[in-house]
Parts: sequence; C-alpha cells; structure tokens
Amino acid sequence: MAAKTGSQLERSISTIINVFHQYSRKYGHPDTLNKAEFKEMVNKDLPNFLKREKRNENLLRDIMEDLDTNQDNQLSFEECMMLMGKLIFACHEKLHENNPRGHDHSHGKGCGK
Repeated sequence: MAAKTGSQLERSISTIINVFHQYSRKYGHPDTLNKAEFKEMVNKDLPNFLKREKRNENLLRDIMEDLDTNQDNQLSFEECMMLMGKLIFACHEKLHENNPRGHDHSHGKGCGK
C-alpha cells in the first residue's frame, strides 16, 4: 500500500485537479472542458449533483453557459472551479440542516447521500 502524501485537504485538491484533467484531455483543448466533456464529468463524477432535478440537457447547458464567463463554449479550470465552490458551499449548508451551529456542532449525513 502506498503511503499517503500531503494532508487530507491537499489530496482532495489534487483529486479535483486530476478529475478535471481526466475529462479535459478527451477532446479538443487539453485544459478546457467542452460540452460533451462537462456532461460526462457531471454524469460520472457528480452522479448525485442533479438527483433532485430531472437530468436533462437544458439544465446542464444552462449551468455550463452560466459558468462560461468568456463565452467560448468551453470551461477553463477556473470556470469549472466556480461550480465546485458553489457545490462545496451548498454541501456545507446541507450538512448543517437540522444541526445546530456552534462550538459543539455536528454534521448531517453529507452530500450526495
């Protein structure tokens, strides 16, 4: 078994970068996600992301358009990280549902469960 390198947070950051590049290298520019790559990443690596919404092309298209700040029909790593930041914030809020905040606060089930 390989030894863990870096802290838990550092490993998590590396995982996010590696997953982004797993999809960004498939077609076109290796440092951006096109629509197909974005859709595949959301469907495979964020399977619970839209579980309360009907999975449909229009919703994914709208999300991509909102993130695509330079309107080049691709998502740079920075643009994609806006989505990750929003998801992390939403998950944090979800974890605190029905759990008091404060020094002894606890977290709920977690995101995607």
